[in-house]
Amino acid sequence: MCGIVGYIGGKEALPVLLNGLKRLEYRGYDSAGIALFGPEGLTVHKSKGRIRELEEKISAEKLPGMAGIGHTRWATHGEPSDINSHPQTDAEGRVAVVHNGIIENYGRLKEWLISKGLGFKSETDTEVVANLINFYYKDDILSAVREAVKRLEGSYALGIIAAGESDRIIAVRRESPLVVGLGKGENLIASDVPALLEYTREVYYLEDGEIAALYRDRAEVYNGEGQVIEKEVSLIRWDAAAAEKGGFEHFMLKEIHEQPRALTDTLRARIRTNTGAAASIDLEEIGFNKSWAAENAGRVVITACGTAWHAGVIGKYAFERYAGIPVDVDTASEFRYRNPVFDSKDICIVISQSGETADTLAAMRLAKQRGAGIIAITNVAGSTLAREAGLVMYTWAGPEIAVASTKAFTTQLACLYLIALKFGVLRGRIQDTDMVKYIEALEAIPAHAETILSGKANIQRFASLQFNKNKVFFMGRLFDYAACLESALKLKEISYTHSEAFAAGEIKHGPIALVDTSTLIVALCTQSSLFDKMESSITQVKARGAAVAVITWEDCKHFDGIADEVFRIPKTEDGFSPILSVIPAQLFAYYCSVLRGLDPDKPRNLAKSVTVE
Repeated sequence: MCGIVGYIGGKEALPVLLNGLKRLEYRGYDSAGIALFGPEGLTVHKSKGRIRELEEKISAEKLPGMAGIGHTRWATHGEPSDINSHPQTDAEGRVAVVHNGIIENYGRLKEWLISKGLGFKSETDTEVVANLINFYYKDDILSAVREAVKRLEGSYALGIIAAGESDRIIAVRRESPLVVGLGKGENLIASDVPALLEYTREVYYLEDGEIAALYRDRAEVYNGEGQVIEKEVSLIRWDAAAAEKGGFEHFMLKEIHEQPRALTDTLRARIRTNTGAAASIDLEEIGFNKSWAAENAGRVVITACGTAWHAGVIGKYAFERYAGIPVDVDTASEFRYRNPVFDSKDICIVISQSGETADTLAAMRLAKQRGAGIIAITNVAGSTLAREAGLVMYTWAGPEIAVASTKAFTTQLACLYLIALKFGVLRGRIQDTDMVKYIEALEAIPAHAETILSGKANIQRFASLQFNKNKVFFMGRLFDYAACLESALKLKEISYTHSEAFAAGEIKHGPIALVDTSTLIVALCTQSSLFDKMESSITQVKARGAAVAVITWEDCKHFDGIADEVFRIPKTEDGFSPILSVIPAQLFAYYCSVLRGLDPDKPRNLAKSVTVE
């Protein structure tokens, strides 16, 4: 996620803002900017690139001022650029806004504001917020903000200053974190506590719908009705290094825990349930329409590398089940060397967290050259993949720091399910009643993920008994087999354990020769119609001395007394199970790595983005 900092007090604001932004660099960003109250009024300074480039840009200027806001942006709407950087101002330059999150209805609001004669310079949803606040701004910025947020849909943390009110900063939070720092003769806001620790350890954590007004000598918090709230002061006891990780020991564990939020952001903006019509999936933002799915589509080809390829394998099962369209899945590193054959009606889905994976880019360019329509799924706006693809669907997972991917994978799956279901509707394979069921299941996924994370102690206990196993094999069928591929990769990446994934029906066609008393088998069992088949495979490996752990539904008793350990996850649509079943596997891999004395964030020989062949 992006970084927000705000300051009002007796010091020069610029050094405080820049220092705070640097404390948030770990979150990832592609541009930076500040807005200050000074002798010349409200001024904005911003730049594409790193904070040092912003510093170089303003180094020759004297920028006094004792109040301001700052931002490091991770691009979502509009590529990284000076214009798209934050802070964003309204057309008159009266209001400056920094924003984390996504405004889902920004398109409709933008059209409405344009009809009122307001102009726009950037591609961002944040500029809509600035113009909307200014539309309501008469003589009280707090009232204007309160009116504006009533019309905003989506997730946001906002820091706001207005040219006519240099004595206060306004902050608002909805489903995107924001912290108020309480100092002596000064007060601050930040999207995370590392930006505050040099100045204070006393904070308010804003809750959804709360609005804060920060003055030099006090901070007031209001609910949505404008009533003052008495907030409890929290004391931060972390050191700076721990604070960057939100109190988690490692970035990987933090990112595993961020999955409910990331999945919410990825799914919510594309699901329509409150329009008065039947529940639906809206992919207009990426330009996806009926011609793609019904008139032109003959086959879907999915290509990616590593974890993203595993998402593609799950996508294959999803497209075939829900859309009835044939799908080929290729590892991008092999794709261009086998002279792939394309028809003009083929669609190629290309997946890369960074959008810079060299093999994946080469595969996309070849598919494009041969006439396939391209849909890219990536986490990084402005990446090469995003710029060169025909259609782009962003995962909105936020920056992922740990090398081993977790939240990027589950949000890639969310995107693939949304596209597959949209294909199914447009091709007449899914009726309204079924779509309502599927959408309800998708909307429940983030809460289910939270439930799994709340039981992590049970997985930690199991890892403490199994982390020294020489061999760990994952097996499953259909969607479970595809999830096994990613589960095995996580374990080998960060714990250096020999782990493999097998289709359960194939275990007796060779792999069973490897099974002995030193083997742990993890069986993913969420395809309800195949429970008896999975029981047979489990019985075979137990007869060879293996320990067996099963991941299955919370209401399933089928494997009680058969497996040595059963982990239960909340029930969802069978086809959506990998989004949930992979989370216990991620946690198991993490705890095995830590128990082996390794650094799960930086596994040996691996890089976050593989930009060479």
